[in-house]
Amino acid sequence: MTQTMNQSAAQPARATQKRQLVTFEVAGELFAADIFVVERVLRYAVPRAVPSAAGWLLGVIDHGGGVVPVIALRERLGLPVGDIPDTARTLVIDGPDGRVGVVVDAVHAVRAVDGSAIEPPPPIYRGLAKDYLEGIVRDGELLLVVLATGKLLTSTERLAMTQAVAGGRADG
Repeated sequence: MTQTMNQSAAQPARATQKRQLVTFEVAGELFAADIFVVERVLRYAVPRAVPSAAGWLLGVIDHGGGVVPVIALRERLGLPVGDIPDTARTLVIDGPDGRVGVVVDAVHAVRAVDGSAIEPPPPIYRGLAKDYLEGIVRDGELLLVVLATGKLLTSTERLAMTQAVAGGRADG
C-alpha cells in the first residue's frame, strides 16, 4: 500500500518537473528531443556509405573514437525527402543500444517545458509513426513533436544496422 501511494505521489511530481528539450526542424516541421539523450550536435558531414544497408541508414561517421551509424530522420518519419540544407546537423543520440546519429535540417534552441505540457500523441498519428513519438507540446501557435528517440529503431532494425555497420568496417 505504501509503495503504491509513493508511486502515485511520484507520478504527478515527475509530470510537473521541467524538461529540457533540444528543438530542431525536419522537412519544415518542428521536433524536439530530451537534452539528456542528445550527446552532441555536429555540423553535418556526409557519412561513409555502408554496403547493403537499409535506405534509412545513410552510413557511419567517426565520433568520439568510435563508429556512429547515421540515420535519415526524414525517411524514418515518412517525411518528404529533399536536399540536405547547409544548416543541417547530426544529433548524436545515446540510444538503448549505443549511439546513433540523426540528420536534421536545423537545430534551433533548448527549451524548458513543464513535463505536464507534453500531451500524448493525437489519434492522427498511427502505427509506427505514433511509436516514434513521446508526445506533443503546444505553446501558443507553436507545436513541437517530442520524439521517443529510444524507439526510432525496432530491435530487428537495430540488429540489421549493427550487422551492416560491422560488415562495412570489415570491408573498409
